[in-house]
Amino acid sequence: MKRVKVYFTKEITSEGLIRVYEALNRELKGKIAIKISTGEPGGHNFLSPSLIQGLVQKLNGTIVECNTAYKGKRFTTEDHLQAARDHGFMEIADVDIMDCVGDMELPVEGGKHLQVNYVGKNLENYNSMLILSHFKGHAMGGYGGALKNMSIGVASTKGKTWIHSAARTTDPDELWGDLPSQDAFLESMAEADKAVMDYMKDNLLYINVMNRLSVDCDCDSNPEDPCMEDIGILASVDPVALDEACLDLIYHSTDLGRDHLVERIERQNGRYITEYAEKIGIGSREYELISIDKSF
Repeated sequence: MKRVKVYFTKEITSEGLIRVYEALNRELKGKIAIKISTGEPGGHNFLSPSLIQGLVQKLNGTIVECNTAYKGKRFTTEDHLQAARDHGFMEIADVDIMDCVGDMELPVEGGKHLQVNYVGKNLENYNSMLILSHFKGHAMGGYGGALKNMSIGVASTKGKTWIHSAARTTDPDELWGDLPSQDAFLESMAEADKAVMDYMKDNLLYINVMNRLSVDCDCDSNPEDPCMEDIGILASVDPVALDEACLDLIYHSTDLGRDHLVERIERQNGRYITEYAEKIGIGSREYELISIDKSF
């Protein structure tokens, strides 16, 4: 099997981010959505506007998000836009909360749990999308990278509830008391990824930034401080290979803090999402890590 190329730089700067994007040698065309996490107010580990500004503006991209399924400070469009403003994202680009006007249904071909995925309706306004993710731990998923950012992140509030419940409910008020098995949740995320990828076709690229490596997600209003040193930025045309490469860098690290993050990943069986995603045909776990730095 031919291994997927995953490009890597240790340079976590605006220039490094642009260089790793350019290494992909695939142009995003038309109106470009750049999917990030705007970060729950109170959090402090999300990608900084100063880091992503150069690439966002080079692409003339629109920062996109969808509202949350939990009733925090990004549950409504008004509050979510305020969070984006307070965190500095509106200073570098337009921000579109894609489910501000409702949902769009995407079919899930051959899904075990999902037959349909609900995404922000404004996704239909974009020709291509960059999934720009902060790689970190996550209380429910074990870790958050490209696969989570594209599934949960592109899903509307209704869609987030649908994925988290493995297609049992679209009502956030009915969600949190009776969650499905962990594997069913991870499988549902991968199936939602498939729906987005089938819709966008080849007009998708993926970048993971491995800095501020906390065990907690940017959706946490009171996350732990980072437990590891920064690693770098990785990019690929394949979200499965990209997340797998990031996981390997965590597992192979000699940083004394890596055990804390590994424990979080393994407690939630987090790596299973890459296995299931490969099984349903949306990517490969076999990759070649290619440094774009002078030495690796």
